[in-house]
Amino acid sequence: MAPGAIFEEPNVAENFNDHRDGLALEATSDAIDNVNVLKAAVKVKQGTATQEEKDIYAQSAFDSEKDKTQFRQYEEACDRVKNFYREQHEKQTVAYNLRARNHFHGKTRAEMTIWEAMEKLNTLIDESDPDTSLSQIDHLLQSAEAIRRDGKPRWFQLVGLIHDLGKLLFFYDAQGQWDVVGDTFPVGCAFDKRIIYPDTFKNNPDYNDEIYSTEHGIYVPGCGLDNVMLSWGHDEYLYHIMKDQSTIPDEGLAMIRYHSFYPWHKENAYRWMMNEKDHKMLDAVRAFNPYDLYSKSDDIPKVEDLKEYYLGIIDEYIGKDKKIKW
Repeated sequence: MAPGAIFEEPNVAENFNDHRDGLALEATSDAIDNVNVLKAAVKVKQGTATQEEKDIYAQSAFDSEKDKTQFRQYEEACDRVKNFYREQHEKQTVAYNLRARNHFHGKTRAEMTIWEAMEKLNTLIDESDPDTSLSQIDHLLQSAEAIRRDGKPRWFQLVGLIHDLGKLLFFYDAQGQWDVVGDTFPVGCAFDKRIIYPDTFKNNPDYNDEIYSTEHGIYVPGCGLDNVMLSWGHDEYLYHIMKDQSTIPDEGLAMIRYHSFYPWHKENAYRWMMNEKDHKMLDAVRAFNPYDLYSKSDDIPKVEDLKEYYLGIIDEYIGKDKKIKW
């Protein structure tokens, strides 16, 4: 199947499980990752990738010997996520995003340290499948350890450790899977054709809005991504928490916020929004992306052997035993 096949209409007969099932959420999240991995691999294999895309695809050292084409077949991965994206694209409106942000700022859902939040996230899977062999902490440590082995800065390692903690949103205010995981994109302006399955936006109320349907919508060229409202989910949720409650540098915050913004960092869409800062942040996000997509196949880390080391990094950028307001 050619890369263009991702723009087909979803299979509406496919059963989509959107109840509060942590195992189902992770299955969807993994399938989304596989689509993005395989899309990149197909482009490289077919010789249609630009040099820029090839550089992004191969820039990390930890995965240089992995055959990324051996991940789940492209067709199967696409079939598993079509209905997810149809629902996400229909429901991620400006109105919903304003409500979600107002709700986020209006209350504190829990107060936990970073490590307590990691342990809480473990129950996302454990409650659904107590026999699972790989915990959420394992996944987070896999990313962090891959970054550490490549000699990246300590704040970069911290980002790898916490980048998925926003999935805690599933326990609190989420309405389904569609407002927790998935590729992200701006709302308030025309939906770019380089977003996966662009035709599925047709039933979004903003699609034909006289303002939101225009190229620039509620924004102006060069406004900067800091001033853009990206579709609400676990990345936006964690980004706003860490921006206010940590000393993670801008590059790390950009990795958290934008690593699922594939239309931007993979497809070169929405360049008209960028300011000078965003060009620097783009490099950071591209440097992080392989650790997000490819580290899950690494060996299972030993949590107790690594806990003290990562608690030290947490103390450095967030605070010793600091209770984060989630």
